[in-house]
Amino acid sequence: MKYRTLGKDLKVSALGLGCMGMTGVYGEATDRASMIKLIHNAFEHGVTFFDTAEAYGPFVNEELVGEALVPLRDKVVIATKFGFDINLKTGQRSGGVNSRPEHIRAVAEAALMRLKTDRIDLFYQHRVDPDVPIEEVADTVKELIWEGKVKHFGLSEASVKTIRKAHAVQPVTAVQSEYSLFWRAPEKELLPALEELGIGFVPFSPLGAGFLTGQITMDTKFPPGDFRNLVPRFSPEARKANLALVSIVKDVAKRKGATSAQVALTWLLAQKPWIAPIPGTTKLSRLEENLGAVDLVLTPSDLQEIDAATARIIVQGDRLPEAVLKMTGL
Repeated sequence: MKYRTLGKDLKVSALGLGCMGMTGVYGEATDRASMIKLIHNAFEHGVTFFDTAEAYGPFVNEELVGEALVPLRDKVVIATKFGFDINLKTGQRSGGVNSRPEHIRAVAEAALMRLKTDRIDLFYQHRVDPDVPIEEVADTVKELIWEGKVKHFGLSEASVKTIRKAHAVQPVTAVQSEYSLFWRAPEKELLPALEELGIGFVPFSPLGAGFLTGQITMDTKFPPGDFRNLVPRFSPEARKANLALVSIVKDVAKRKGATSAQVALTWLLAQKPWIAPIPGTTKLSRLEENLGAVDLVLTPSDLQEIDAATARIIVQGDRLPEAVLKMTGL
């Protein structure tokens, strides 16, 4: 494994592990004991960066990650999130956001309990709350950092304007947003701003929710409950057009003796030295495949070829359902 630094001094494995899918999202939740074992396997392969959130479940994902990482706590970085309007007693969601200072504090205390730890290494605002000035959010997290309950502040799906305002109050260590060959919008404004400010970037869905693995075809049927059934990019019409992108990745993978997933992840790692993607999986074989991307080398010629070929393709369909897109700060 190789390691990278987010922000000023948060050292993480070059590839982290997104744990969201371990408790649902892509269909039914997977066996808890198997997922704890998978998290341990990830650590044994050098992964030190684990991503969860109160909203995944709600709550059950944090509980899973917390239980799995208790024996490894001082050797790993745990990232979790606040920002949705979730009743901390019942888990009932209103469907909206909530970053009022008192709610942030309550979420932090609850997360510490579920994660079985005394500090949160990276605490992201999951979605921007338009009713709470970002300066108040940053100041609240700053207080939690002073108290030792949080180590680093992060933002997820935030605009450059929001990031700058927050960073002026409390330095932002990392920003998490979607980024891959399947969604390259961050390249226009976000990445230049993060480089200027010295903020790390954590791409989620680095494999395009599985699309860039090459395993999804026109015949693929997602199980009931799989969120991809609601994503416009995975509709039959959009999928047919978007498979051209997968063909490009497959061609490079074949030439390099690698898999499509490895090429897609290595491409991401090659973009900036302060990028640490968090691919998720529930299978050991996929975990090992993904981690192989760390040692794959894409030459400048390879990268130019990928960029030139993909530039001719316009990805069809929105990256998220309309209702979810409305909750982003972008």
